[in-house]
Formats: sequence, structure tokens, C-alpha cells
Amino acid sequence: MAITIKDVAKAANVAPSTVSRVIADSPRISEETKKRVREVMDKLGYHPNFIARSLASQSTQVIGIVFPSSGNLAFQNPFYSEVLRGISEGVHQKHYSLQLTTGKTEDEIYDDVVKMVQGRRVDGIILLYSKMNDKIVVYLRKNKFPFVLIGKPYEYTEQITHVDNDNISAAKEGTEYLIKLGHSCIGFIGGNKNLMVTNDRLQGYKKALMEAGIELKNEYVIHENFLLKGGQVAVRELLSLDNPPTALLVVDDLMSLGVLRTTHELGLNVPEDISIVSFNNALFAELSNPALTSIDINILSLGMEAVKNLIGMIENPQEPTKRIIIPHQIIERSSCGTYDLDGEL
Repeated sequence: MAITIKDVAKAANVAPSTVSRVIADSPRISEETKKRVREVMDKLGYHPNFIARSLASQSTQVIGIVFPSSGNLAFQNPFYSEVLRGISEGVHQKHYSLQLTTGKTEDEIYDDVVKMVQGRRVDGIILLYSKMNDKIVVYLRKNKFPFVLIGKPYEYTEQITHVDNDNISAAKEGTEYLIKLGHSCIGFIGGNKNLMVTNDRLQGYKKALMEAGIELKNEYVIHENFLLKGGQVAVRELLSLDNPPTALLVVDDLMSLGVLRTTHELGLNVPEDISIVSFNNALFAELSNPALTSIDINILSLGMEAVKNLIGMIENPQEPTKRIIIPHQIIERSSCGTYDLDGEL
């Protein structure tokens, strides 16, 4: 025989309405009571019927997740699996589930979002990126549908809740780190130029060069996909220059791994022949050979803060717009070396 809310209430010596509020994680119920009721639920093997609750409350208890590209392509980069881990921790506590976009093209992804919204399949949406002239953002704002960006909005910054790093400062610090080691020929390997994260990191790179009195060389700036192959293609182009850079700021660890592989294939050594500062501090950044100096952007926190603020918007439509900046730090490892004035590493 199925266990009911009344059974839980009787065993926990509380009212059935109290059990319902515990299931909803209501702030009106004390943590002590929540703990006692949840222990009884576990002991009795009671599992809330969230489908029935959703029908009654007109809520789906589902969060939509939108990738910048095909999910298959995105999952090649560990950034997305890590940010989803942060999101998952947040939704688990609030008893939400996730629905991911599966489109392979921008139009298919847009159609997925329209279906989510029009079909009331989700209560809110998290965009795992921010890019210029994004028609999904325009659509969500027009329909006044709850959403949160991971990244800085292209426009309407004060009107869109977003979770981001200070990518301008982070890239500036990474470039200055290389400058302090004596490098003045510093290349930049960025991702998609339509993504705000790429533009902000490029801006930080340029700012560091300008403040150090180093001339910006346009041929030192390369943009490719945030993939292993992207790093491979970019570094081959940079190393084919008559005066190749002695150091690189690479905006993604997976791209940096591609850089390491290609330099090795070309008979070059890191950091003896070229130094690298990377971004994201993925697990393999520490395990690569050599281990990558990488800027830790606290990806897990990006995901956790995004879902926390989205659920806050869903549960309280009057929640004010927020800009949450997650701190970063440079993790020094073995991929950088000094460069003296005589041009020797």
C-alpha cells in the first residue's frame, strides 16, 4: 500500500500541510522540523508525486538549459559538464529537474526554446553562454519569461540577471603575468568572436599590452572553436609567422591542450620554447604535460549561482535583477618560463 502525506504527518506528529511545506522547502518551516519530517519520509519510503503537484500549482518543477551549440559538440568541452554539475546540485536541493536543448543549429536551438516556453515545459531557462544579438534573449525578454545568463549580456545589462566572471580583469592579469616573465611577443587564442566571454578576454589582453607599452600585433590574435582542434589550428597559424610569439594567452583549457599537442608535434617544448597561460582550470590542466598555468574561474559556482537566482525569480516574480560576479585566480604551474632581453628563455 502506497505511503501518503497523512502517513508521514502522523509519524512525524505534524499536520499534513506541514509535510507539504517541507516538500516545497518553505522558509516558514524551521530547519529542525524539516529535518525531522524528511527523516520520517526516508524511513517510510515516501516519495512526493511531483507530477500531481505540478498540475495543481501550474508549475513544471523543470529548468531549461540552453547550450551555445549542439549538445554533442558542447560536451566535448569540460566547461559544460562542470557548470551542469553546479546547476544539478542546485536543482536537487529544490526538487527541480532539467531539460536540455538538443538542436544542432542555431535555428533548431531557438525552436527548442520556443517549445519550452510556449508548451510550458519549463518554469525558467538558463543560457550557458552570452553572445551578441542573440534572438533567444530577445524572445525571452519579449515574453517576460524567467531566465538567467551565464556570462555578461550583450545589451540590457541592468535588466538581465546574469552570473559571470570579471573576464576583462582575468585576461589582463593573465597577460600581465606573462609580461612580468619578460615576454613582449604574446599571442591571443580566443573562441567564437560572437561570444561575450571572448570579447571581454580579448579586451583584457589588449589593455594589458597597452598599459605595458607593447604594440598590439593583429596577426597575433586568432579565433577558433572552444575545442581541442581549435587550439591545434590556431597555434599552427601563429607558429608559422616570421616572428612567432614567445607566449600565449589561451581562453580555454581544452584549446590549450590542443596547443600542447601541436607544439610537441612540431618539436617545440613548453615552456622552454613557448609559454602558455590558459583559462578554466579544468582537471586535465593539472594533469597535462607540462601542467598548465590556468585561470580558475570557479565554474561550479557559476552553475550553482545561476540556478539559485533563477529559482528565486521563479518563486518570486518581483525578485530584482542581479549581477553576480564569481571571483577568479591564477593557478601557477609549469607551462610558463621567463624570457630575457636577449631573446633567450
